[in-house]
Amino acid sequence: MAWLVLLGALLCMSRVGVGSLGTEGFLPSMPHNCPYKCVCAADLLSCAGLGLQDVPAALPAAAADLDLSHNALQRLRPGWLAPLSRLRALRLGHNELDVLGRGVFTNASALRLLDLSSNALRALGRHDLDGLGALERLLLFNNRLAHLDVHAFRGLGALSRLYLGCNELSSFSFDHLHGLGTTHLRTLDLSSNRLGRIPVAHLAALPAFLKNGLYLHNNPLPCDCRLYHLLRRWQQRGLSAVSDFAREYMCLAFKVPASRVRFFEHSRIFQNCSTALARGLERPEEQLHVQMGRSLTLRCNTSAPAVRVAWVSPQHELLVAPGSRDGSISVLADGSLAISNAQPQHEGVFVCLASGPRLHHNQTHEYNVSVHFPHPEPEAFNTGFTTLLGCAVGLVLVLLYLFAPPCPGCRRCYRRTCRCRCWPRAPSPLRELSAQSSVLSTTPPDVLSRKASVHKHVVFLEPGRRGLNGRVQLAVAEDFDLYNPVGLRLKAGSESASSTGSEGLVMT
Repeated sequence: MAWLVLLGALLCMSRVGVGSLGTEGFLPSMPHNCPYKCVCAADLLSCAGLGLQDVPAALPAAAADLDLSHNALQRLRPGWLAPLSRLRALRLGHNELDVLGRGVFTNASALRLLDLSSNALRALGRHDLDGLGALERLLLFNNRLAHLDVHAFRGLGALSRLYLGCNELSSFSFDHLHGLGTTHLRTLDLSSNRLGRIPVAHLAALPAFLKNGLYLHNNPLPCDCRLYHLLRRWQQRGLSAVSDFAREYMCLAFKVPASRVRFFEHSRIFQNCSTALARGLERPEEQLHVQMGRSLTLRCNTSAPAVRVAWVSPQHELLVAPGSRDGSISVLADGSLAISNAQPQHEGVFVCLASGPRLHHNQTHEYNVSVHFPHPEPEAFNTGFTTLLGCAVGLVLVLLYLFAPPCPGCRRCYRRTCRCRCWPRAPSPLRELSAQSSVLSTTPPDVLSRKASVHKHVVFLEPGRRGLNGRVQLAVAEDFDLYNPVGLRLKAGSESASSTGSEGLVMT
């Protein structure tokens, strides 16, 4: 009986232990189809650094980012990406891949990033990259690539960045870029290779935006005068691919590896180069100036009719009909570019890309647009207005001269009915005779009309001093009242005493 009780207690304890593991100590199970030792998180699948020599057989279909880098992969079987229809990024760097083969990427139509760097690839065939129509970035640096098929990159119409640095390429076809179009391409890295022959004319014909992203440093370039002038001009224009790595541009002075010199630091090698060789290498970009707020139209002038025309903005946006994303730039039916309201963001180089059966891929036209703020224009000088104003001012001055009183005292004189005079004036002969006749008259005036005055005013007759010949001149005191005269005194000059001496004082 005791044995049964003990057994039941053990069973209860075991059940409690199992229940505790299921609630508190529960260990989550691995996601469905996640390979052994790989990490699966949402749509990310990482099998990096596991020493894999082959790709895992079962891969989750939800993976959008697959990382198989830092392994020992040597081969990729055709169709291995068929279950991964959502794949956007594939990282295969730091493996031992020496060849790709046909059909390796046929099921990766949605792939945007492909990293094949740091492998052992020696060549790229015509069909090695088939099925990558949506690919935007291709990393092939740090391999052993020595040969590229003429059409190795055909079909990569959306590719914008291609990295081929640190390889063993001795030549590259710049005229057709091995089947790669320039519509979307912005970066082409060919640095640290073995490029010894570069056609300068093909380099000069590339679009401006691709020149800015063309890296040619650390190559045994020839010390060619035309190449020197071309790269020097790119440096002066501030193209980042040249200006950022100016010290790493080398050339062979005597076609011997030990005679490498720096392109832009040993100008004595190129001192005998004539600048006439650089003329005509590049088609100069057309300079356009527009005021802010004005409209502007750019036309794509090509040597032959174009079937398709596209533009690249200064912000590296591909412009096709109907226009830009923000609606400020329109692409017309004839391929022209129309800017209805010029703004500072429209300043820079616009590149026209024209394609057609009779046109090469490098049929481009460049416009350098400068947007200026409007300056207020000064008002035109109106000579008619100034002439009229001058006439009016002159007329006012004449009227003031003729009618306005010349002094404040004269204004008081005019108010007092001219009792005084503001300035002395020479008396006229007629006034002198009238004064003499009125003073020397013996006829007594009307007595009733006079008013008695307590004040007596004396008037003197003085002989004139300006040719009067001793005639009597009336001298009136300053406060003499014409309406109330009291008396007048006749005074004779020394020279006229004989004529006035008998008169004496005359009271009226």
